[in-house]
This record gives sequence, structure tokens and C-alpha cells, in this order.
Amino acid sequence: MNPSKRIFSLAIAGAALLAASGAQAQTALDDIMKAKEIKIAIPTDFPPYGMVGTDLKPQGLDVEMASYIAQKMGVKIELVPVTSANRIAYLQTKKADLVISTLGKNPEREKVIDFTAAYSPFFQAVFGPKSMSLKTMADLNGKSISVTRASLEDQELSKVAPAGADIKRFEDNNTTVSAYTAGQTQLIATGASVAGNMMAKNPQLNTEYKLLLKDSPNFIGVGKGEDKLRLKVNEVIAEAIKNGDIDKMAVKWLGRPAGNLPQ
Repeated sequence: MNPSKRIFSLAIAGAALLAASGAQAQTALDDIMKAKEIKIAIPTDFPPYGMVGTDLKPQGLDVEMASYIAQKMGVKIELVPVTSANRIAYLQTKKADLVISTLGKNPEREKVIDFTAAYSPFFQAVFGPKSMSLKTMADLNGKSISVTRASLEDQELSKVAPAGADIKRFEDNNTTVSAYTAGQTQLIATGASVAGNMMAKNPQLNTEYKLLLKDSPNFIGVGKGEDKLRLKVNEVIAEAIKNGDIDKMAVKWLGRPAGNLPQ
């Protein structure tokens, strides 16, 4: 073959391959609608976002959000349990169409997957009994608060707590929680997941969310380049924010509304 013709043929073949791969990257939504089923990765070891209930079925905020999206898309759902370590790999290998698993957005992850708009808050906060009124950080004056030493909660609490707050630091989350549940402290500063698990196991304490320390919203992971699916999920999230369903889920599982989420 003439060298110039060979180069031209290779160029055409390469362009066709790129076009095919581009088309492939946009098939997720069509495949879901054709199969009438969506596979969504969720946590089962991270309450209150995902856990196994007494009926041995997954439950939690992320699980409810997954079911909500499937319902709004008019398809059945297959819940795929994942861990923090394998959730992105499941998305990349198409074992899941979406990942709804307390996923934070950062530049490293954005290189390998795409993200929808935020669907829920993930936060560090001060928690305490419903009987105690706390309106501002100044109300922590004279109160004892358990917190894990050198944790994000410790750092944030140290910035805003009044000088009169009695901050008791412990070496790990289990000891921090035990100090609060045993009545050694009046309040606890911790993350939403730790607090959710603690509240589920100790309902008699009537613990609730009190004061926000730091908010880090969760996003839904989508396969890289799957813009049609990402935009469809964004439509569902936007409508859920508008009609108040997102806030209802947050109140149910986290004890506070979702607030203003980045879109």
C-alpha cells in the first residue's frame, strides 16, 4: 500500500475508534432505561448513611436516596454493597451505574469519575440531649464536651468554643462516645456517621444535633464521561431539593435539614 494511503487509512481507523469509544461513554443511561434497572453502590457499614437493619435489609440516607432516584427514573434498583476502598473501582468496572456512598468530591477523584450535584450534607457537629438548649457556640460555656484528640472535630471545636467550655479529649472515637453515653460529659463533638450510630444504639439518651462545626457535602459518583446519566440524576436532585424531599431525608437520618448544597 502506498505509504500516504496507509497513513490516511490508519487515521480514519483511529478516528472511528475514538468515535466508538466516545459513543460507548454515553450509553449508561440508555442501557439503564433499556434494562429497566439501575445498579447503585451503597454503604452498609456507615450509619446513618448506610447500614443493615434488623430485617437484614440495607437502610439509611444513602440507601433511601438510591431508591428515590430509581423510582423517579421509573426503573427497578439493584443495591450493590460497597466499602470506602472499592466503591470507585465498582463504578469504573461498571459493577455499578452510580455510587451513593458518602462520596466527597476532590481533584484526585475527578480525574477518574464524574460527580452529580450534592445530595446530602456530611458534617461534624456538637450533639447532646434534647432537653439541653444550645443556640450558639457561646452556650457551650460551662458545658463538658467529649471529643477525639487531634480529630477534625477537635480542631474545629477548638476554634469556636468559648474559654469556659470544658473540652475532654479522648484517644479514639469509641472512648469519646463511651464518655458521653456513660454521662461523663454533657455533650459530644463528632461526625454525623459516628453520631448516627451512637444515637441508634442509645435511643434512651434522646440525643440530637445541636451546633454545626464543619459541613462537607456528599456527591453521587458517575462513570467518567457519562454526561447523559449525570444530567438525568441532577434533574432528580434539583426537583428533590425544590419539593423538600432532600430536606426530609436529611432530617430523618441526620436530625437536620440539608441546607444549601452545592449544585
